[in-house]
Parts: sequence; C-alpha cells; structure tokens
Amino acid sequence: MENEDSAEAQTNKAIDKQKLETEILSNERTFLAWVRTSIAVMTLGFVIAKFSVWMRQMSSQFAPKDAVHRLGVAVPLGEVMIAIGALITAFAAWRFHVVNRAIERGEIKADPRLVFVTTAIIIAAASAVIVYMVLSAEAA
Repeated sequence: MENEDSAEAQTNKAIDKQKLETEILSNERTFLAWVRTSIAVMTLGFVIAKFSVWMRQMSSQFAPKDAVHRLGVAVPLGEVMIAIGALITAFAAWRFHVVNRAIERGEIKADPRLVFVTTAIIIAAASAVIVYMVLSAEAA
C-alpha cells in the first residue's frame, strides 16, 4: 500500500513539473508575441514618419514652387508610435517577470485589466492614425 502511495506521489510530481514547464514555455511565447507586436508598432511609426518626409521630398522635386516645407503631424505621430512600441517591449519584459514569479509560486491567474489596457492603447493609436489620414487627405 505504501508503494502505491509513493508511486502516486511521484506521478503527481511529474505532472506538476510537466505543467510547470508548459506554463513557463507558454509565458515565453506570450513574451515573444508582445515583442513582435512592439516591433510592428515601431515599424508602422517609422513608415508613417518616413513616408511624410518622402512625400515632401517628392513634391519639392516635381513642383518646387508648391513644395511643402513643414512635416505636419506625421513625424511626431511616427515618433510617438515608435515610443509606444518601445514601451510595449519594456512592459512585456516586466509582465514576463511578474507572470514567471506567479508560475513559480503556483498562483497563475488571468489578468483582465491587461486586456482592457492593451485594447485601449490600440484603439487610441488606431484613432490617431485615422485622424492623421483624414486630415492629410483633406489637405491634399
């Protein structure tokens, strides 16, 4: 009887260890997804900023007397998006550390606030890009 209890305890430990490994690897995948997202946001910011500069250069080459000499909001918007991407990376590293500690303590929980904050940031960034696109289309 004692051998059966001992074998069952070892099986439970193996399952717990396997679950722990699964949770840790899942946390790493989540971190990498956050990093991919931050790279996408920074890339979009770079494209918005550089596209505006490129358009200004093209307009000065094709119509020098009508050349636009100011950059408008594209460069600041692009810079803000690059900064948001960098902040997402810092947040991802912090969140990875927090979740990793929770996994080690066996206190794994979902965080609905994270979903709400992330959604709000994405909606705000998308709104800023839409406003920029509308304003730049009206100016053209």
